[in-house]
Amino acid sequence: MERAEVLKRVIGILTEAQDIRRAVETGEDGADEGAGDGHGNHPEATAGVATTLLNEMLPSISVPADATPQQVAALVAEALGPALHTMVSGFSLAFTSLAIAHDSGRTDVSAIEVLQELALEVEAGTYDEGP
Repeated sequence: MERAEVLKRVIGILTEAQDIRRAVETGEDGADEGAGDGHGNHPEATAGVATTLLNEMLPSISVPADATPQQVAALVAEALGPALHTMVSGFSLAFTSLAIAHDSGRTDVSAIEVLQELALEVEAGTYDEGP
C-alpha cells in the first residue's frame, strides 16, 4: 500500500472516530444503554476500519520451522517495520496537524475540517516523499 493511501486511511479512521464520538455525545445511532464502556467510547465501531487497514498493510511472514527465537524476531521486525513505520507516521502527521490547530487557538475550524484539509494536502501529493 502506498504512503498516500495509508495517510488517507489514517485520516478516515480518525474522521470516523470523530463521527462516532459526536453521535454518542448527541445520543444518536448506537448510543443506547449497554453500548460502549459508559464513557462514550465505542472501540468496536472503529475496529473494523482499523482492522482492515492492518490486514491490508501488514505482510504475511514465513518463518522456517527450525528458526531460533532471535531469527523469528529478526524476520518479524524486517517484515513489519516498514508498514508500522508508515502507519505511525500517518497517525503522527494527523496528530501534529490537529495539535497545531489547537495550540494556535484556531476556533474557526473543527477537528474534522483540519483532517479534511490534511486529506486534500495528501491528495495533492504534499506528503508523497519522506520517511
